[in-house]
Amino acid sequence: MKLLKVIVALNIFAFFLASLAIAADMNPHTAEAIKHAESAQTHGKSGHTKVLLEHAQESLAHAKEAEKELTETQKQHMAESIKHLDESIAHAKQDHADIATKHVTEALQHMREAAEK
Repeated sequence: MKLLKVIVALNIFAFFLASLAIAADMNPHTAEAIKHAESAQTHGKSGHTKVLLEHAQESLAHAKEAEKELTETQKQHMAESIKHLDESIAHAKQDHADIATKHVTEALQHMREAAEK
């Protein structure tokens, strides 16, 4: 159990560092959306549906704000991430951590693609 806590803590720290590196060159709302989606994903993998829900909702709010400021190509990816965040939230509300986590993972992929374009 102690090893699991250490692994989770290291993953959170790694996501934090990755977020900082990515955030330097991107829209601040995109960076926040990614940060919260990563937290949601981490908690979802640990079965913490309530915390996943909170981070997914925060990520969604930032993704919607980011979408307003992105190029057309970036907007397409962010729109897709918003769809997945909506699905994640719906499943988290039903206490389906595994399905919610899959949708957050998909949302993250699209957010990162939006950040790269």
